[in-house]
Amino acid sequence: MRAPFLLSAVLLAGSATAQDIDALKLDTREKALPVLPKVVKMMQDTVADKGVAGAIPVCKERAPALLKARAEELGWTMRRVSLKTRNPERGTPDAWETAQLTSFDLRAAAGEPATALEVGEVVTQADGKSMFRYMRAIPVGDVCLSCHGDPDNIAPEIKAELAKTYPQDRATGYSKGQIRGALSVERPL
Repeated sequence: MRAPFLLSAVLLAGSATAQDIDALKLDTREKALPVLPKVVKMMQDTVADKGVAGAIPVCKERAPALLKARAEELGWTMRRVSLKTRNPERGTPDAWETAQLTSFDLRAAAGEPATALEVGEVVTQADGKSMFRYMRAIPVGDVCLSCHGDPDNIAPEIKAELAKTYPQDRATGYSKGQIRGALSVERPL
């Protein structure tokens, strides 16, 4: 019950304290992040059942649908974004997201583990309304490398399927543990 009280306090005060931000981050983390392991499991199961090429449509359609369903349950907006997009229609970051992703890359280069990179802040929109924005880095895992790894190591049939499915793909060249992108959440206050 602490989070709703803090949300009310943020709205009444007009600005958020560090304690409010921490509570909002915790609440957002607890409600939004459980969807990510579901996406990974869905990808692993599909790769095991249908192979890597069979998982490409899952990554393109089913993973965003899973995020969208959870976001609708919460009344938030959730999506995956990246500086190197595979699907520009869905994954191109806005200015705030670009700044956070750039910060994540710098923090990772300074030694912070990608699995711990997150940010959250209350922002004021052009219409004067406040919202809480949250991002959590998504590191490259083993299941990702067949499609997002070194282009020289991606199988020719996978390259062909990626080129057909994602003609504007820029999301290759990653190694395990690097930041592939982030889960971005916007929640109204």
